[in-house]
Amino acid sequence: MTITTPLMNVMVAAARKAGRVMKRDFGEVENLQVSRKGPGDFVTQVDIKVERILREELIRTRPHYSFVMEESGVVEGPDKTHRWYIDPLDGTTNFMHGVPHFATSIGLEREGHLVAGVIYNPITDDLFMAEKGRGAWLNDRRLRVSARRDLADAIVATGIPHLGRPGHDAFSAELANVMNQVAGVRRFGAASLDLAWVAAGRYDAFWERGLAPWDLAAGIVIAREAGGIVSDLNGAQDMLANGSVLASNGNLHGRMLKVLKGQSGA
Repeated sequence: MTITTPLMNVMVAAARKAGRVMKRDFGEVENLQVSRKGPGDFVTQVDIKVERILREELIRTRPHYSFVMEESGVVEGPDKTHRWYIDPLDGTTNFMHGVPHFATSIGLEREGHLVAGVIYNPITDDLFMAEKGRGAWLNDRRLRVSARRDLADAIVATGIPHLGRPGHDAFSAELANVMNQVAGVRRFGAASLDLAWVAAGRYDAFWERGLAPWDLAAGIVIAREAGGIVSDLNGAQDMLANGSVLASNGNLHGRMLKVLKGQSGA
């Protein structure tokens, strides 16, 4: 089984079409023209190309919806109650270095609530999807978060602030606190996939600061529909506004919030 609603069919078709372009260009990564947007933040021709494909595919079937996109910014449509959040290539630095861990990410917000998400890694053909009330899926397998209850057994993912961006000192303190209480910390470089992997039970929790709404929208829906809890690092629901996130299997959420503030998670 999987989700076969008209909305999900549209989102999956767009992600797969974009994925074919990403996979082809990944095979020729050394030939891509690259420009620098800032320290550690690359933009490639594939970013722009994939975003255009996603936008065209989604407009074809939902012509009035609004968009929030990494490359093109906010594009208001006639329908202000529906908003697509699009990250054409999450994990651009991985892509540029030939690391096969990146994804395209599509989230949908309806009347201020995130209601659907698709995250697709074309190299592994991992297609994560969720629609509110219909569960979360990896291809045709239903997803559930892990059942671990002890931080000492947990594998936790994070993202490290890029060179030249603020927050290194705060992150170093958080990382030290977490490392003292968990089984391991991973940093794979694509926040959308980090959230999806929490949903799949591969990670027990994931935290990061400084993210954009398009990094988060799809993964929030997928993690929640898999039974996880998602909040910002204050325990509130302002993830898209302040760019901080903690996603967990639920059992560890309160303790992770404490540990990130320098308290004991016991």
